[in-house]
Amino acid sequence: MVMETAICGRVALSPHQIFQPKPGDKKPRQKQWTNRNTLMAMPIAGVGKGGGILDKPVIEKTTPGRESEFDLRKSRKMSPPYRVMLHNDNYNKREYVVQVLMKVIPGMTVDNAVNIMQEAHHNGLAVVIICVQADAEEHCTQLRGNGLLSSIEPASGGC
Repeated sequence: MVMETAICGRVALSPHQIFQPKPGDKKPRQKQWTNRNTLMAMPIAGVGKGGGILDKPVIEKTTPGRESEFDLRKSRKMSPPYRVMLHNDNYNKREYVVQVLMKVIPGMTVDNAVNIMQEAHHNGLAVVIICVQADAEEHCTQLRGNGLLSSIEPASGGC
């Protein structure tokens, strides 16, 4: 008879050790799986041939108060969009504005940066990017920190 080995944490356990209670055990055994922020404990009932029936998992946060990456992505998708606006000024050279846009805005290409700079120069104002409020505030702060005039406003429509 071949017995497979299950790895729980860093200790190798055989199915016999995991699923077969010791004589005199009053509490059911539990399997535990961990990921970065979550501990799942699954009590195992009905031990016997076929492995048994799993009760509903108990999920506990191991780092209370910290949102998971999934929660952050979900909240960003549901947040209303904001525009980051670039205002024309008479102080910064055009080349410098293009360099700052490429440094501050992720994925900004030279062509897009030049077009945004030209629009701000000719019209007095240009949309740099549309994103969630937290990102818009960060981009605006970084643009201002590099000497550019910038603001944010709610965007009508989607990202």
